[in-house]
Amino acid sequence: QSIGFNPEMFGRRSKLTQLVRLIPFCERNYNLIELGPKGTGKSHVYSEFSPHGILVSGGEVTVPKLFVNNSSGKIGLVGYWDCVAFDEFAGKQKRVDKALVDIMKNYMANKSFSRGVETLGAEASMVFVGNTRHTVPYMLKHSDLFDELPDKFYDSAFLDRIHFYIPGWEVDIIRGEMFSGGYGFVVDYLAEILRSMRNYDYSDQYREYFTLSSDISTRDRDGINKTFSGLMKILFPQGGATRDEVEEVLRFAIEGRKRVKDQLQRIDTTYGEVRFSYQDQEGQEILVTTLEEEEYPGYYHQTVSTPDDGGLEPEPAAEVNGGEPREPRAPEPVLEEKHLTFQENQKGISFDGLFGAYLKGARKITVTDPYIRLFYQIRNFMEFLEAIVKNKAEEDEVAVHLVTVRDEFKGDLQDESFEKIQESARTVGIDFTWEFDESGTIHARHIVTDHGWKISLDRGLDIFQHYEMNEAFAFANRLQQFRSSKAFEVTFIKQKPNGKAGE
Repeated sequence: QSIGFNPEMFGRRSKLTQLVRLIPFCERNYNLIELGPKGTGKSHVYSEFSPHGILVSGGEVTVPKLFVNNSSGKIGLVGYWDCVAFDEFAGKQKRVDKALVDIMKNYMANKSFSRGVETLGAEASMVFVGNTRHTVPYMLKHSDLFDELPDKFYDSAFLDRIHFYIPGWEVDIIRGEMFSGGYGFVVDYLAEILRSMRNYDYSDQYREYFTLSSDISTRDRDGINKTFSGLMKILFPQGGATRDEVEEVLRFAIEGRKRVKDQLQRIDTTYGEVRFSYQDQEGQEILVTTLEEEEYPGYYHQTVSTPDDGGLEPEPAAEVNGGEPREPRAPEPVLEEKHLTFQENQKGISFDGLFGAYLKGARKITVTDPYIRLFYQIRNFMEFLEAIVKNKAEEDEVAVHLVTVRDEFKGDLQDESFEKIQESARTVGIDFTWEFDESGTIHARHIVTDHGWKISLDRGLDIFQHYEMNEAFAFANRLQQFRSSKAFEVTFIKQKPNGKAGE
């Protein structure tokens, strides 16, 4: 809220992502990169938040301007500012001085630079922000997440000095309703607090509960510790964080450094595999993954080749009838009991992909969810019905019964919406009915089919973050897989004919 945003508009992961942007102001010699789409406020933070930071154009930086002028002896930007941010850092065609890259590598690693025979030190953090042109799966399939950088900076030794990679594609485009209308601290006041926190080190506060894996190198460990320390200064300057809060910050710090190291392994094969994990007090190992690793595992863990099309060699199509190619038929999914966990900001999720296979063949489906009341919740339910339609034969009919709670203030609109859905559903073979539970005792949310499956939903159908429902030309409005999700869990349970769990 201190930088003008309404905190209610962001989930926990999104808030942490935004707060990482402030670490360079409270942590000395912190190296941060953020690449993502336009309009997410990357540059604004570094130009407006603190009088101790400066935003410079990535194409205007020279060795004398940044470090020291050997002729005059005047020290450069790193000697005057707490944070030096490079705007418009991406762009393959940009001309970059190789000498600048070399001296930056030394400074980012050792906090020092040379002036003739003399070595000088500085405490300025380095931030690199730039725009991406391609989607995450495209970059993972054809290159890597550093693909947009100028050639001279596309250097594994330089990139290895970066402590955290902010996934800018997870940050929402700034909209008017995001801004806070209430009171807040003057930004300069907060900036001075952060500057004073540079004198403290919070990097050891997780060691009471957790230990980093011995497989993590010193450089990786430094990046994790500095990110963890910075976030703890911002979130818990007074201390008092719970074990769960410490773990959440530690996992996020590990993920940001892992994103850097995983891409380095794609760029330079001399970098070996690293097991990014930590152990709790009982000795249990917890493995950390990046969000895009879970979303696109087929692309994330591949070595990129360079055929003529600039990507991976496609798999050959199946051949029949004298060698005529055809698309291979996708195998029928295997239905099994399982528990799925999804992270905040994860994309690629749809009701069809989640539930479709388990709804196929059902003749009666009962949905219990006390929160099908407001317009966006009812729209979610309508999209669930669309998933049923996609997975039934055109000649079949399916009875869908909803058990929910009547809205205290907009019950009439709720009735009207359900009646419209009922009328529309009849035309596509869906017999939709509903009832309002008045006991006040239903809390669990689940889907039950008449052919033996129960799908337990901790958030019900409310799994997507805010998106522009009135924007006709936004893909997130039309296709669920382009929306960012909330954090949620789903459990698929096989039931006996009497409705009890078990085979």
